[in-house]
Amino acid sequence: MKHLLVVWSSQSGRTEALMRAACAGAAEFADEVELRCIGALAAGLDDLLWADGLIVATPENFGYLSGAVKDFLDRTYYPAEGKVDGLPYAMLVSAGNDGSGAVRALERIAVGYRWKLACEPLIVRGEPDDAALAKCRELGSMLAVGIACGTL
Repeated sequence: MKHLLVVWSSQSGRTEALMRAACAGAAEFADEVELRCIGALAAGLDDLLWADGLIVATPENFGYLSGAVKDFLDRTYYPAEGKVDGLPYAMLVSAGNDGSGAVRALERIAVGYRWKLACEPLIVRGEPDDAALAKCRELGSMLAVGIACGTL
């Protein structure tokens, strides 16, 4: 069985809604993919090493990742170095602005981890509507299918 890790942070509840939709999409493939959704402050190295795929869900805070997501990345980088090369990842951003700063930050960090981007980051501006949540669900499904089939 493959493993999908979702690391997330939310204060307003918007990013949590995105994360829950993505997890619902991934859960459609529960026979092939085990799902682990963990708040960024609680997630650690063992969770990252367990994963065959990763979704990072973060609000855009001051044009950057949330502090909690950055903390997770800081805590796991050196201990995971060379152990998560090629890990497929996707990103969900809840943005009050344009979300591009958070995306750029994770893309730069992912280069250091040697992760590979599985799909374009999904940026949701403002309150998530049904269409945005459907896209999040689709992203979760796509990542789960990709790691289950070995295409990512």
